[in-house]
Amino acid sequence: MTEPTEPSTASAEQPLMTHLIELRNRLLRIVLSVLVIFLGLFYFANDLYLILVEPLSSILPANGGMIATGVASPFLVPFKLTIVLAIFLSVPYILHQVWSFIAPGLYQHEKKFAIPLLLSSIVLFYAGITFAYYVVLPLAFSFFTSVGPQDVTLMPDISNILDFILKMFFAFGIAFEIPIATFLMVLMGVTTVESLSAKRPYVFLGCFVVGMFVTPPDVISQTILAVPMWMLFEVGVLFARLIKRPIDPEEVQENSIG
Repeated sequence: MTEPTEPSTASAEQPLMTHLIELRNRLLRIVLSVLVIFLGLFYFANDLYLILVEPLSSILPANGGMIATGVASPFLVPFKLTIVLAIFLSVPYILHQVWSFIAPGLYQHEKKFAIPLLLSSIVLFYAGITFAYYVVLPLAFSFFTSVGPQDVTLMPDISNILDFILKMFFAFGIAFEIPIATFLMVLMGVTTVESLSAKRPYVFLGCFVVGMFVTPPDVISQTILAVPMWMLFEVGVLFARLIKRPIDPEEVQENSIG
């Protein structure tokens, strides 16, 4: 009686080990892709930093400028920027590896939505970063440089500038994923379009609360983040109305018996 249980135990352990090996291989590929992009960009690290801070450097007064308060900051700040930029550029490949890992476990109707959602999430993430660079940062830096006392010379630290810009990139990149998150919640049955529509005033208020904590403490930055978040939520609700949930035969049978 004990002999049949041994093969079943081995067969149960084998798929788990196979999945772990596959997960390890895909993580290694992700790390390798980030490393390759990093090595290709590191030579241009200083130029990339100057491009990144152009929305601020272009409006600094003639007697102002950027400074480095740390001894190693002139090296570490461009180094950090290159690493983050390599990760950002690797996002499509990273999501491809994630999709390749989870795709075998999805049903056919789930795969039908997965690829468009995957591509949309990539486009929206980069759209959020682009919006932050070309719209949010110029407005925010113009506001900060104009409200200070006239006798104060603005000389921001290069490390603080990088942290601020990356924070804005991450905030807007994630915020632009709201339509995907809304669509997925309705698709998985976590909520309904009607429920989300009824909670629209609370969502609108919540967008401003999130903007208050994520962006700098000024009304302009908070509004620039909150309004697109609310509009993207409305886009997600609009597309969620197109969902036609597949009919579960077991559920139909239970309802007919009941």
